[in-house]
Amino acid sequence: MKINTAEYLISSAKVEQCPKAGYPEYAFIGRSNVGKSSLINMLADNAKLAKTSSMPGKTVLINHFLINRPIEGKQHNAADAPWYLVDLPGYGYAKRSKKAQEEFEHMISSYILEREQMTLLFILIDVRLEPQKIDLDFIEWLGENGVPFAIVFTKADKVSKGRLGGNVQHYLKVLSQQWEELPPYFVTSSETGKGREELLQYIGEINISIANQEE
Repeated sequence: MKINTAEYLISSAKVEQCPKAGYPEYAFIGRSNVGKSSLINMLADNAKLAKTSSMPGKTVLINHFLINRPIEGKQHNAADAPWYLVDLPGYGYAKRSKKAQEEFEHMISSYILEREQMTLLFILIDVRLEPQKIDLDFIEWLGENGVPFAIVFTKADKVSKGRLGGNVQHYLKVLSQQWEELPPYFVTSSETGKGREELLQYIGEINISIANQEE
């Protein structure tokens, strides 16, 4: 699947404010400072698309980016059809007040559970770290609510090749204690572009499946 165009569209404080167009939406979420903006920019091949910062907790709204803007009179194949890349606020940012954290959690959960166009949620995990309770609890909550998701391990360039494989397998082993069937997963690096083609191919395959169901 190719990305022909990628552009910022809108930021929303409530799910009701999100775009009305019914394109498939692929949302990205993770703990603060997991490298979400860098990953989005790597996927879109646009270093300035999502604003990156060394300060965690920068994303405070639901940000929609339109991928492959439709061109009037031009027919797209299903794999390259328009879709939304959605940047969700990170969870677990300790410096927010309790009230602010509750508001963020409500914003995130209402989008995930109520947004009909939300096709798949990508959960970003820092591959350098031991499995974190906050991530495991969030993944369990997704399972309880029947939310389709995949895992994206980030920052693969920050660990040795041998440790990378061991960390991924360790994480999957911990997940297997809760899950009979493990979710799809991808290993990525925003620095090297690792995992970009695999992620985009996966999204393209889902878009094709959706187009086939609509025919």
